Amino acid sequence: MAHDKSYKIGILSMLSCDVLWGVLPIYWQALRPIDSWVIIFYRVFLVGLVSGIATVAIYGVPAIKEQLSVRSNLWKFPLAGLLITCNWSIYIWAVNADHVIQTCVGYYIEPLMVCLIGIIVFKDKLTKYKLIALLFALAGMLVILFHFIEVPLIALTIAASFAIYAAVKKWFNLPPIMSVFMETMFLMVPALVVVIFLECNGIGALAVATPGKYALLLCCGILTAAPLSFFAAAATKVPLVTVGLLEYLSPSISLVIGIFFMREPFDFVQFISFVIVWIGLVFFTYGEIKDSRKQRLE
Repeated sequence: MAHDKSYKIGILSMLSCDVLWGVLPIYWQALRPIDSWVIIFYRVFLVGLVSGIATVAIYGVPAIKEQLSVRSNLWKFPLAGLLITCNWSIYIWAVNADHVIQTCVGYYIEPLMVCLIGIIVFKDKLTKYKLIALLFALAGMLVILFHFIEVPLIALTIAASFAIYAAVKKWFNLPPIMSVFMETMFLMVPALVVVIFLECNGIGALAVATPGKYALLLCCGILTAAPLSFFAAAATKVPLVTVGLLEYLSPSISLVIGIFFMREPFDFVQFISFVIVWIGLVFFTYGEIKDSRKQRLE
């Protein structure tokens, strides 16, 4: 009974995380006409502030000092922070530039790119299912390339930045909220300096936002930290394979929002490229489930 209850809580937590991530494009576009780069600097500072308060409340200051006492962490944490900030920045800019569908492509191929980095850098085993999935993802990108005569740079950059971030995260193992704080604490002060400079020179959020919209902007730290908290709760209560499968829900929600709510152009060729990537994800998912079952039997 206790196990079933824990599993249900984990599933609900992961679903909450995916729904929040999936609908965030609506939130970012609701902040218009605040410039995307202004939003990004606010987000860096506010995420650090919210995660810092939570870290101190849950784990205490000594836990933070302990992590900072490890010399190698003084470059690992800033590196991870720069990578995830790059990912956030491109995502927010892309959403507000009406490229929600491209961000969805990025988050669909991100698990496959993580897999590719694992194979190249960490010498992970390349199964036939992963190889098939990677080939389908490549085929989907080639369809877009040959049809539009352009490389889907937004999608590839989002996927690559998060995949490299995931690889860097293998160097340290911390609770998600503490991890987010340790990664962003080095960027908080520069971000705050930029925010103050922008506002003092009349080119920040206060110059263009209504009081209500500015209050909405100040929620971005919580709206970033909350899904991570749900994700942390899910990761400890359900198998990681299940977590991985449910993660595809968020870009699917964003895709629907991009097509039907934000009316972004979505032609038949784009649909075909998505179908090709989805077929690859089916193979990838089947392979992960099969490996998970094999490990349990062993």
